[in-house]
Amino acid sequence: MQYLSTRGHAERKRFCDILLEGLAPDGGLYMPEHYPQIGDAELNALRKTYREEGYAALAFRILSLYIDDIPAADLQRLCAKTYTAEVFGTKEIVPLRHLEDGLWIEALSNGPTLAFKDMAMQLLGNLFEYELARRGEELNILGATSGDTGSAAEYAMRGKRGVRVFMTSPHGRMSPFQQAQMFSLQDANIHNLAIDGVFDDCQDIVKAVSNDHAFKAQYKIGTVNSINWARLLAQVVYYFAGYLQATQSNEQKVSFTVPSGNFGNICAGHVARQMGLPIERLVVATNENDVLDEFFRTGVYQVRGSEHTYETSSPSMDISKASNFERFVFDLVGRDGARTKALFADAVGKAGRFDLSQDAAFKDASAKYGFASAKSTHADRLATIKDTYARFGQIIDTHTADGVKVAREQRGNPSVPMIVLETALPIKFAETIEEALGRAPERPAKFEGIEQLPKRVQRLPADVQQVKAYIAAHCN
Repeated sequence: MQYLSTRGHAERKRFCDILLEGLAPDGGLYMPEHYPQIGDAELNALRKTYREEGYAALAFRILSLYIDDIPAADLQRLCAKTYTAEVFGTKEIVPLRHLEDGLWIEALSNGPTLAFKDMAMQLLGNLFEYELARRGEELNILGATSGDTGSAAEYAMRGKRGVRVFMTSPHGRMSPFQQAQMFSLQDANIHNLAIDGVFDDCQDIVKAVSNDHAFKAQYKIGTVNSINWARLLAQVVYYFAGYLQATQSNEQKVSFTVPSGNFGNICAGHVARQMGLPIERLVVATNENDVLDEFFRTGVYQVRGSEHTYETSSPSMDISKASNFERFVFDLVGRDGARTKALFADAVGKAGRFDLSQDAAFKDASAKYGFASAKSTHADRLATIKDTYARFGQIIDTHTADGVKVAREQRGNPSVPMIVLETALPIKFAETIEEALGRAPERPAKFEGIEQLPKRVQRLPADVQQVKAYIAAHCN
């Protein structure tokens, strides 16, 4: 399998090269040259694998279609090491739970940091350590987080040989629990940088450093953000697992509703659908930062500045510049690298927007690729959390509540199961849960008192040069 840039760069690379690299040399994102196809026989084989051997075996079968430069025995061992009941709390790893007629929640938040990001990040940590040891190299990971990516990355990389993590986050914009998960880590290879700004400022810093090829090479900079294809690829697996749990035969279809900010999670669903997984619709659920919903409704992609990126009670989605959206648009415009570059590097880069409303490709977003969207507000969040607890005795987090609210609106064909991807456990957003229910959510024993632990964090302005200087000073 060869990988190419969404912006048309001529070079092709193998998986392990892009694993350690991040952005392509032209600023584009890496994509596979083609999507391996899963036909009826292959899907039956995957159904049997998942039923008899479990999630790790399913992950190995799917990842093998995209990773052919790691020996099969080694990749199988890495999957088995990653996806265990000890790490994820259950042998099913991502069990479905029924909520109401036609509506299911796929539990993705039983990992070490109680968020869906663990599903990919735990694998990424093991892949990094394996490949760096194989090459005898080190890697300095630079990331940006709006809440859950940072803790998931840090818990996956802490203590890993040959890896340092420099994680930027918007100062004061995460929940107290999210901040404590990250800032309480005392491991020498973990560095937290609280940036004065919003998540998009952090993400812009990561991209700017990644595009400084001399600095990137000198300090061996890599990324764990969802711009890294390996992370998105790992997420493809749980779409297959959700489908296989919800269906008895390959003639059945399902739909997924996904709380979306940076478009990585639902982009993995797009990849699964392109591979042939019988997905009827992929529904994007946004919060008040509804840039993605606006695009799928109107065809206009309008990036918003810091002053118009709202601080909400589902903070992991407080994003107004969705990095992974470029991957989908690349497919939407027929994998035309020059046009994708014109849209993102030129139109978005200079004017902050592009308009496909009159373009035939925009119609494909729904008709050909199955996308739909809607948004949820703070009031919707509270009402959904209250209703879900009152009727079903289940407490859901704020982002998952956005998903449930939108899923109910977009359910469509009653014979097609709608699966909402869970984002996190409720304790990560306790303040809003208490506002909705008048009671605190359950807290796992290992996180008791985490907010009171000593914090290790450096506050910096939203300045690329100062972040570079910090990295340079802490790379030895």
